Amino acid sequence: MAGTPIQVAGSAYHYPLLIKQLWHTPLLQAPDQEIVYRDRARFTYRQLRERIGRLAYSLDRLGVRAGDTVGVLDWDSNRFLEAYFAVPMMGAVLQTVNVRLSPEQIAYTIDHAGSSVLLVNDDFVPVLEGIKPQLPKVKTLVLMSDRTAPETGNLSFAGEYEELLRGASPDYDFPDFDENRIATTFYTTGTTGSPKGVYFSHRQLVLHSLAEMAFLGSAAKQGRFCRDDVYMPITPMFHVHAWGFPWTATLSGVKQVYPGRYDAAVLLRLIKTEGVTFTHGVPTILQMLLGAATAANTDLAGLKMVIGGSELPKGLARQALALGVDVYAGYGMSESAPLLCLAQVKSADLAGGSDEEIDIRTKAGMAAPLADIRLLDRDRSELPHDGKTPGEIVVRAPWLTHGYVDNAEASEQLWAGGYMHTGDIGVIEPGGYVRIVDRIKDVIKTGGEWVSSLQLEDLISQCEGVSEAAVIGVKDNKWGERPLALIIRDAHTGGDVSDTQIKAHLKTFADAGVISKFGIPDKILFVDALPKTSVGKFDKKKLREQYGEH
Repeated sequence: MAGTPIQVAGSAYHYPLLIKQLWHTPLLQAPDQEIVYRDRARFTYRQLRERIGRLAYSLDRLGVRAGDTVGVLDWDSNRFLEAYFAVPMMGAVLQTVNVRLSPEQIAYTIDHAGSSVLLVNDDFVPVLEGIKPQLPKVKTLVLMSDRTAPETGNLSFAGEYEELLRGASPDYDFPDFDENRIATTFYTTGTTGSPKGVYFSHRQLVLHSLAEMAFLGSAAKQGRFCRDDVYMPITPMFHVHAWGFPWTATLSGVKQVYPGRYDAAVLLRLIKTEGVTFTHGVPTILQMLLGAATAANTDLAGLKMVIGGSELPKGLARQALALGVDVYAGYGMSESAPLLCLAQVKSADLAGGSDEEIDIRTKAGMAAPLADIRLLDRDRSELPHDGKTPGEIVVRAPWLTHGYVDNAEASEQLWAGGYMHTGDIGVIEPGGYVRIVDRIKDVIKTGGEWVSSLQLEDLISQCEGVSEAAVIGVKDNKWGERPLALIIRDAHTGGDVSDTQIKAHLKTFADAGVISKFGIPDKILFVDALPKTSVGKFDKKKLREQYGEH
């Protein structure tokens, strides 16, 4: 073996990278900092850490042991944050249950993960009642509610969350153990087949938190996240760990605000009254927030927002900047926990919302610290970083999932060749920025050329009068495939927008060489709604099923 091993004193402490270690810094530096739940509760960091001990003590009394899985069905709350820590810190596995899936999929994920205990917000009691017969492994239910008279239906609960905590000791002794033990599991929300479970170890999540903290803290002027910020998630805590920010925010010792179930007016009020300065979400959430601010005749000056889940349209970015939002894109996936890239703007490129700056803000961004991102062709040969040559994005980083729960074949496909395959086609520019061209399964081949559905959606969204646009490939006898654009008109400005205007708008980009002439759709349909996945992405599978033969 190469190298010389270090000498270790017999009494030296072998510091395992465990989630419990994230608490040392905030308790030392910011014990009285606030954690706020909607307009219902306020806790200091010291109080929340005591509640984490009480939750672990309560779960222990309910029979939870190391290696057991505890599922949570809740909106974004202090309770969910407490579970983020207490469950993995006691050696158990936290399952963040995606409550936006269909009841059948919720049942599948809970059963497949092997959850034996569920912490359940009473909003989800009716769903749980319907699927309980499909959950033979679930032995214990704990009720959570903001109501004085919680809804219990016909379910039997071992206790109510706050009552259990009141009767528990805060002095739970969280043990040391192997940092490679599983800490969390959740299920991907792909549009084909059953959801796939991914899992992450303590080591992976601590390294993800450190990398996220370093990445955001290294920004000089734009997109910076530091201990003076006030954090609020607008990405559900059940979705990819709310992008890891609850752990990163706690490690940073910042004020945290948890909004419960998302409501545009409530989100806007919390941003203003609690002084929120940093958040993240999908484009549809940003659009909702901008609409609420416009209706309230207010701006969002001072708010920094990372957009992920799907591409940030340039038109939407301009609207956000106009209302004072420091908006920029992030890139990752469920399998990457999710941080891979952030579209931070280098100081030299900040130009007051210029076209060039907006182009940077809407890219996938620069690679995170320690992330090894490469481009491969179909033969798995590496491609140049010239900003022009597209290939599949593959990656290595110390926090990536090592596979799918009980799915060896899919796990091997994910990691074929020793790099994790994202399924995204992109280019890498000489300056290090990554730009996504399309999903491998969504790219359209027409007239012998590859046409990016994402690029067309972005360009169409910049046309005045367009609210949302999705593009799919449909069969064509002559060209193999042709793009079909499905457009929702803007309720205020889109009454007169026509397919002729859309095509003329796209022709200007074709004439300028931005897109191929083959990228201009023959057919454009105006629709009232576009189906989306549970995390706000266009559901291309449903769109192809509905319009694929059009």
